[in-house]
Amino acid sequence: MRILVVQESDWLDRGPLQSHHLMERLSKRGHQILVIDTDIRTKKQAASIVSKRNIFKNVHKVIDDGGITLIRPSIIKIPILDYISLVWTHAGEIKNQINEFKPDVIVGFGILNANIAINFAEKKNIPFVYYIIDELHRLVPQKYFQVLAKFIESKNMKNSEKVISINESLKDYTIEMGADISKTAVIRAGVDLERFSSADGTAIRERYGLGINDVVLFFMGLLYSFSGLKEVAMELAKPENGNVKLLILGKGYLWDDLQEIKRKYKLDNKIIMIDWESYENVPEYIAAADICILPAYKNEIMKNIVPIKMYEYMAAGKPVIASNLYGIMKEFGNDNGISYVDRPEDVLLKARELRDDGYDLAGRRAKKSVENNNWDILANDFEDILREVMDG
Repeated sequence: MRILVVQESDWLDRGPLQSHHLMERLSKRGHQILVIDTDIRTKKQAASIVSKRNIFKNVHKVIDDGGITLIRPSIIKIPILDYISLVWTHAGEIKNQINEFKPDVIVGFGILNANIAINFAEKKNIPFVYYIIDELHRLVPQKYFQVLAKFIESKNMKNSEKVISINESLKDYTIEMGADISKTAVIRAGVDLERFSSADGTAIRERYGLGINDVVLFFMGLLYSFSGLKEVAMELAKPENGNVKLLILGKGYLWDDLQEIKRKYKLDNKIIMIDWESYENVPEYIAAADICILPAYKNEIMKNIVPIKMYEYMAAGKPVIASNLYGIMKEFGNDNGISYVDRPEDVLLKARELRDDGYDLAGRRAKKSVENNNWDILANDFEDILREVMDG
């Protein structure tokens, strides 16, 4: 198959996400994958207000021989103009690649360029598959654009040959948004169980001075303002949490705030912050932890989300403390190695309870809960759906 993928985030710097894992595995199987992406959220870091069109060959994040071709069209990195220029340049790029690359199927992960791709696909009789890993319109940073974004997202779902979600809660969301229930499917997040369950975190603990009696909490991913990490960091300053440490792997909006908390409350030896690492090194960091955390706010953005990091935490045999988010509780239920809390501030109390009860039982339950989430099996399911829409 020749598969064209369109999305509105950075394929190179974000993730690896569902898209990377599945597309690289399909590439390894001999399918040709062409991705069109952008990153309108890093405009303030750009050296120029206009990004040039770029082509990247043999891109891979999770599988060495699973490379894809990536095209990043030019955009103007100025608020409002970034959306307008994206529509213009992505429309031209998608049209050109439909004519030159001649895809058998198009897979969309965004809003605007997905809508553009659907319109071109209909004219060329190419099936379009919409892959939903978030409530996309809620991620639009300008709230005054979210109503329009929701309208377009809903229209995309109605006009797609298939709408795939990563969990049951998001599937319900797509149906509420107008997707035909008979055209919906769920392909859950996967995990490389061997990679995460066999990693050794000893070297990481030694590198950052984490002692045998320390309780090490671990978080990885983009540091969203609603991640709950500020509240967890503040709790570390309390005397009853003297031997609890917070290890963070990632970057994002809260980086400077967390650094300020470290300075103000003299927590340099209790909060360890590390910039992005290559995916192959991630299992060692999880292995170094005693408990993994997802203390996110219970807002509309997080309501139906089950991040891939949850599966990776659990595959490593680590107990997890997570906010009692609707999507996560629906996906995993109880007695699965996850301890739920109402607020980020409650994470440290729960961590002390887990320490006293012992980590092993919760860790074993967590691992057992995800042992069937094999990426290769999920790639089979995804491949079958693409063939189904092509034949249909």
